[in-house]
This record gives sequence, structure tokens and C-alpha cells, in this order.
Amino acid sequence: MIESLPDTAIPAARALTDGFGRRITYLRLSVTDRCDLRCRYCMSEAMSFLPRKEVLSIEELGHVADAFVARGVRKIRLTGGEPLVRRGIDDLARHLGRHLATGAIDELTLTTNATRLADHAQALADAGIRRVNVSLDSRDPERFRHITRTGDLAQVLDGIAAGLAAGLAIKINMVALKGLNEDEIEPMIRWCGERGLDLTLIETMPLGVVDEDRTDRYLPLDGVRVALAQRFTLEPIDRRTGGPARYVRVAETGTRLGFITPLTNNFCDGCNRVRLTASGRLYMCLGHDDQMDLKRVLREDGAAALDAALDVALLAKPLRHDFRIAGRDAAPAVQRHMSVTGG
Repeated sequence: MIESLPDTAIPAARALTDGFGRRITYLRLSVTDRCDLRCRYCMSEAMSFLPRKEVLSIEELGHVADAFVARGVRKIRLTGGEPLVRRGIDDLARHLGRHLATGAIDELTLTTNATRLADHAQALADAGIRRVNVSLDSRDPERFRHITRTGDLAQVLDGIAAGLAAGLAIKINMVALKGLNEDEIEPMIRWCGERGLDLTLIETMPLGVVDEDRTDRYLPLDGVRVALAQRFTLEPIDRRTGGPARYVRVAETGTRLGFITPLTNNFCDGCNRVRLTASGRLYMCLGHDDQMDLKRVLREDGAAALDAALDVALLAKPLRHDFRIAGRDAAPAVQRHMSVTGG
């Protein structure tokens, strides 16, 4: 069980605002950089992970999240790597869930590859989680194994079924990959519609060095949307979940369909989020390297010092990312992989 910090350790809530006047209300909290899959667009096949001593404990993750809540963060998403490989994840979810009970936050969510969701779905629901994002780029078992290098599609489908049985609303996140899964987008829309699942399509992002040329797989979603509009009736809807997706409703299936377009349609003007890595580094932008080491602050100066550190960190939040897709010999936008920062 995570002990709550005493009231005197966290100052009264004051809005976290960056240098451009944007209110920060959304924390993406990575609990591990480890993952049991090796998706080709996300990771190299041979990855090096953080030593245990460099990773924040479950208790420390809870304390840092408490500090953000005290400054007005209203939504927390647990991420990884794969968050469900982290021992103690259910304890952390219960700790953060108490903020739902008090009304201090509006939502606690989680992003997972669902390989272990069957083992955790009920505990997550009991903690107050109501929505889960599941990364699923293909429903073909062989193609799924190719994309993930190690994945068993049946495990993921079992996890989705367990999540639904536990009362979790599930949104599928599908990275659109040219020449690999673009033929599955329309079937995925219909499959999600049959099961009452939302679907978000995502452009591949130039994060970290991988073993393949991302330009070979980059599929601009503006073209995908035009093609889908010839097959379906796409009705604009005013739905926002705190993230960068922009949604339509597919009239023929009832599916809520989102588009995350960091390359074809930059969405930074309304950015309301920051990311904390499992090692305690606070990144103000997914596409920049500026960061604040909150682990050092917490371990050397104590929890009370976190508040001032957050103000300093937000001064470094840039106006926008600089994502660009380049060839194999060009460096990615940042060297760290998505699994380090948290998806």
C-alpha cells in the first residue's frame, strides 16, 4: 500500500501553465520502459532497459503523481513500455484511484498491448479505471507476429474480452503502416463497430533508432481519411478525451474513429500534457529532449521540492514538436524510443 503524503508536503493546488499560457491538466505516467513485445516501428529487436535502481518505485510514482494532482492535473494515463509488466501496477492504480473518489481528478486511464490485460482487468476496473487504450495494429496472427516480432494475437484478443467483461471501455490504437496493414483499416473499423470499440489511427512517429526505414512505412492519414470518406459516411463529432486525437463517427458502423496526425496536421497549439518516464525524467514534449530529473529532486530534496521543480520545468516546454520523416541515414527527431518516454 502506498502511503499518502501529508497535507503539508504538497502546496495548495495552483494551475500548471507553460510559457505560452497553455494549462497543463494531463500527465502521462510511464511506469516502466520494458515491454514484452518488440514492435518494429517502436523498438529495436535488441533493446537495453533501465537497471532497477534507476526506476522510480511504485511509492515514488504515486508521490510524484500526487504532486501533479495538487497542481491541477485532472487526467492521468498509465503507460510504459508495457505498464502491465510492472510489478505493483494494481497497487499504483488503487492509489491514484483515490483521487477519483475525492473528485481531484476526472479520469485515470491506461494504455496497454493487452497481452496481460486478462490478469489485471478486474483490478484496474475496481481501482476506478473506466477506459483502456489497446495497441493493436493487425488482426492477422502472422502479420501481428511480424509487426511485434514476438506477439501472440490470441493473448491480446483474450485481454480485450476480459477488459470488456470487467466493464472497461476499450479503444483500439492502430498505427497505420504503408504496405503492411493499410488493407486492414477498413476491416478494423467494421470489427470495432461490431464490438462497440472505438478506433484511433496513428501516424508513425520518428522516435528512437529502429531497424527499419520509417519512410517505407509512413502512411499520411490525410489520404487515408479521404479514401475512407469514399467508403463510409464520416460525421464530425465534438469529442475530446484530453489527447491529440480528432474524432468522427462512422455512420455505417457506429464506430468513433480518431486520427492522430503529428506529421500531416500538427496539433501542438492545444497541448495540455507532459510525460514522466519510469526513471523520473519529466519531458515537456514528446518531440524534444528538454527534461527535468524529478527523481533527483524527490530523492535528494524531498517531496516538498517537487512543486518548485514543476514550475521550472514548464518554462522549457516548447511551442511545438519538430517531427519529420527522413530516410534511413537521417537521425530520428529524438534518440529515445517511445517506450522510454511513454506512449
